[in-house]
Amino acid sequence: MSKIEHVLVIGATGRTGQHVVAAATARGLTPVALARDESRARKVLPPGTPIVVGDLTAPGTLTTAVRDADAVIFVHGSDDDSRPESFERIDYGGVANVLKALGKRRPRIVLQTTIFVTRREHPFNEGGHALDWKRRSERLVRLSGAPYTIVRPGWLDAGKGGDHLRIEQGDSGEDNVGRAALGALLVEALLDDDAIGKTFEVFSGPGPATTDFTALFDEARPDAAGALDAVKDTENLPLDAEPAQVQDDIEQLRTR
Repeated sequence: MSKIEHVLVIGATGRTGQHVVAAATARGLTPVALARDESRARKVLPPGTPIVVGDLTAPGTLTTAVRDADAVIFVHGSDDDSRPESFERIDYGGVANVLKALGKRRPRIVLQTTIFVTRREHPFNEGGHALDWKRRSERLVRLSGAPYTIVRPGWLDAGKGGDHLRIEQGDSGEDNVGRAALGALLVEALLDDDAIGKTFEVFSGPGPATTDFTALFDEARPDAAGALDAVKDTENLPLDAEPAQVQDDIEQLRTR
C-alpha cells in the first residue's frame, strides 16, 4: 500500500471522532477534520488540527476537501438531526457524495456503521430506516474499488468499559465498546493491510488492552470480491427492491 500521511476524518468533532483524531496523531499521521463550521471545530479539536470546510450534503464543497487525502475515516452520523430523512441525507448521502468527489482516486477507507445494521425488524430501523441507510453506505464502500475496512461498533461507552477488543461477524451479537478503544482500532485498521476488505463488529471489555491489531484483524474473514454485503450477512435487502437513487449509485460504482 502507498504511504498514508494525511487522513481526512469525517465526523472529527464528534465524541468518537475526537478519539480518532487523537489516535491518528499518536500514530504519526496528520488527521484533517472535515467541518461545516471551522470556528466551532477549533473549539473542540486540539490546537493545530488542520480543518477543511465542507458539507456532506453539498457535493460541490467536497472536491477540495478530499483532494489531498491519502485515506478517509468515516465516523459521521445524523444523531443530532431528528428529521427522518437525515439518515438518507447524511449517513448514506455523505458517503455517496465523498466517493463521487474522489472521482477516480482510491484512497484507503475505513467506514464506521453500527451493530444491528442487517436486522431490518429492529426498532432502530423504524421511521427513517436508519439501519438500512447505514447498510447501503457499506455497499457503496465495498463497490468503490478502494481498499476498505468496515467496522460495526457495539453500544458506545456503555457497560463496564475496558480496552480489550474482540471482533465478530454476521451481525448477530450485542455488547459494548469504549470510544477510545474504538478510535484506536479505526486508525489501526487504516494502517494494517490485514484489515483490508473486511467487515466486522467490534466490542470491548475488561482485560489486557489490545495491542496486536494484526492478530485481531486476522480473526475476520474477508468479504467476497464484488459482493454487496459482508461475509456472513443475512441476505434480506434485495437490490431490485431498493430506491432508484441507490440502484443508480451502485450501477455507477460498478461501471466506473
